[in-house]
Amino acid sequence: MKKMRVGVLFGGRSGEHEVSLNSAKSVINALDPEKFEVVPIGITKQGRWLLGTDPVQVLANGGFDSKLVPVALIPDPVEPRLIPPEGGKGALGSVEVIFPVLHGTFGEDGTIQGLLELANLPYVGSGVLGSAAGMDKIIMKQVFAQVGLAQARFLAFTRKQFEHEPLRVLEEIENILGYPCFVKPANMGSSVGISKAHNRFELEAAMALGAKYDRRLVVEEFVDAREVEVAVLGNDDAVASVPGEVIPCNEFYDYKAKYIDGDSALIIPAQMSEESIRAIQSAAVKAFKALDCAGLARVDFFVDRRDGRVLINEVNTLPGFTDISMYPKLWEASGLSYPELLGKLIDLALERHKDKNRSKTSFELD
Repeated sequence: MKKMRVGVLFGGRSGEHEVSLNSAKSVINALDPEKFEVVPIGITKQGRWLLGTDPVQVLANGGFDSKLVPVALIPDPVEPRLIPPEGGKGALGSVEVIFPVLHGTFGEDGTIQGLLELANLPYVGSGVLGSAAGMDKIIMKQVFAQVGLAQARFLAFTRKQFEHEPLRVLEEIENILGYPCFVKPANMGSSVGISKAHNRFELEAAMALGAKYDRRLVVEEFVDAREVEVAVLGNDDAVASVPGEVIPCNEFYDYKAKYIDGDSALIIPAQMSEESIRAIQSAAVKAFKALDCAGLARVDFFVDRRDGRVLINEVNTLPGFTDISMYPKLWEASGLSYPELLGKLIDLALERHKDKNRSKTSFELD
C-alpha cells in the first residue's frame, strides 16, 4: 500500500517555538510508519524553511543545523511542491497533506493557513478564519458574547493607548475590573506574556510586558475557579471529549507550569456532575462552531467555586501535542489512542479539503 506523504511543519517565528519542537517530536514519533511517510519541515525563528529537520536532533543540538536543505513551498494550486530557492532546480517533491505543529504567531493565527490555501494543500486544523479568530482573544471573546456564551468580564486596549494614556487605562481597569486581574497579549498562546496583577505597580508592569508581544491587550477579571479543559474533534459534526481539570503548580497555569516545572496536575476525567460535564461539552462545541473551527481545538473553561457557573475562557486551535499535553490525553481517556487521533486528524483534513474544493471559485455565465 502506498504511504501518504505528510509534511510536518514545526518551529516557526513565535514565542512558542520550543513548545512546537516538543510537539513535533511527539507527533512524528507517533505517526503510523506503515501508513505515512513523514516529511519534517523545520522553520527557524527567523522564518527560514529547512527540509529534513528532525526535531529530535534539533532538541539534542539546541538549534537548527546549518547544513540542512533550505526549501520554499511553491503555492501552485495545481502542483504545489517543495523546492530549493536557488533557481528551482532539483525539486524535492510534494506532500499530500500538511500537519502544522506550529503554535502562536505565524502558525496558529491564519497566516500559514493562508499560504496552504493558496497552494490548495489539505492541512490539519482550522482554516484562515477559524485560526485567526481563535488566536485573537479580543475577537474571540466578542464572538462568544454574540452567541451567548458566559465568560468573565474583560477590557481591551491597544499598546498605543497604554503608552499615550497610561493613567487613564490603569484607572479604567481598576474601576471596572479591580484586583486581582489578568493581563494578556491578544495574540499569543502557552501563557506567554501573561501576568496576574494584584496592585497598580504589578498592573503597570503586566501591561508593559504584554505590550512587548502584541499591539493589542486584553485584561480579564479574576474568577476564583477550577480550570477545566475539553478537547473537540471533527469538522461540521464536531464532538467533545471528557473534560479534564488542571491543578497548576504556580499561582496560575503559566508557561513554566505548563512546560518546565512539570508539577502541575492533570485530573482526567475531571470530577464533576454529569450536568456540568454536558454543559461544558455543549458549550465547547458551540464555541468551536461559532469561530468556524475545523479538525481540532482545545476549549478552556472556568468553573466558579462559589456557584458552579461555567465560564468559557478561550479556544486553542492548535493545542500542544507533547507527551504531557492535555489534548491527546483527553482523547486517550475518551477511547482514542494517540496514533489513532493523529490518523483521524489527517482524515478530517482531507475531508474538509474535498468539501472546500466543491465550491466554485469563479463565476461562469450559462
